[in-house]
Amino acid sequence: MAELFKNIYNQKFINEFSEIVTKVSLNFNKQSFIDSIFNQDWDDMELKQRMRHISVTLNNHLSKNFKDDINTIVKIINHLEKHDIRETSIEYMFFPDYIEVFGIDHYDVSIKAIERVTQFTSCEFAVRPFIIKYKDQMIPQLLSWASHKHHMVRRLATEGCRPRLPWAMALPFLKENPIPILPILEKLKSDVSETVRRSVANNLNDIAKDNPEIVIDIAKRWIGKSKELDWVVKHGCRTLLKQGEPQVLQLFGFGSVEHIEIQKFKITTPLVKIGEALEFSFLLNNNSQTSAKLRLEYGLYYQKANGSLSRKVFKISEKEYEANSSTSITRKQSFKIITTRKFHVGLHQVSIIINGNEFEKHDFQLVK
Repeated sequence: MAELFKNIYNQKFINEFSEIVTKVSLNFNKQSFIDSIFNQDWDDMELKQRMRHISVTLNNHLSKNFKDDINTIVKIINHLEKHDIRETSIEYMFFPDYIEVFGIDHYDVSIKAIERVTQFTSCEFAVRPFIIKYKDQMIPQLLSWASHKHHMVRRLATEGCRPRLPWAMALPFLKENPIPILPILEKLKSDVSETVRRSVANNLNDIAKDNPEIVIDIAKRWIGKSKELDWVVKHGCRTLLKQGEPQVLQLFGFGSVEHIEIQKFKITTPLVKIGEALEFSFLLNNNSQTSAKLRLEYGLYYQKANGSLSRKVFKISEKEYEANSSTSITRKQSFKIITTRKFHVGLHQVSIIINGNEFEKHDFQLVK
């Protein structure tokens, strides 16, 4: 069985971390800190609960003067970096959490700290309460960070202001009107760092869910400038492509399906047990005298708890299909139990989608 992710915080890690704090903070009570971490509730805590528990316990064992304690955290990071523990050190995500919890009323100190800490472990979650509370100050700050020499600070400039960042608090005012952050995306759209460009694309995709017309306009302006920027545009339009948005499909060369035909669509497994897989096949015919560029997908209609069906779209391929061709396609879809989806037995459906147009839809049953 795979090790639970929450167990990155274990006895060994806490002991080693405590030893480092002792080296940079003379008044730090190592044993008291360790004893307080491993309290009676520790085993039942999930990852984020453990992270918050560590940041609160750390605060209780430092000076409780935020500026002084942030200086201690920076010294810890400097020590870790000297020992080749570098950026994206996810187990130290309690440092950003510490700033979020205890620094929200100390704007100047916190912003300086975020700029330093995010170079070691990302502050994309911690910065969001500051954006909400200090939006008139934070939008210019994010734009300033977009010119920073360190790529993780530049990434924070766009990742931190994503309107719908997964597993984070939403930014309602940016969901409603993302115009204030567009200059940040413009500045970073062709960044030398792939990590930063990917964040720009993810931010665009967030915006597309609430303001598709803004992203469509950006896509039309950015497309065709470079291979790297074309990737940003397409990745940023992925939700619009799945939704079959005609302007976006046309932008990427996916046109009419007038001469496209689906034949022999068959579900090989009409009864699918939870833990096993759906299998289906079909023939895709291009009856045109010319080749056709097709975005081929399938829609899986999952049954919800209330008995209604909810579609999720999965990509099969994007490619040219030759004139007067017939292509046999077989696909499997796993129903293995995962933590991010709860399966409900009963009627499900699967459909074929070509260039945003939904063709045939067939039923199957999910059973225990």
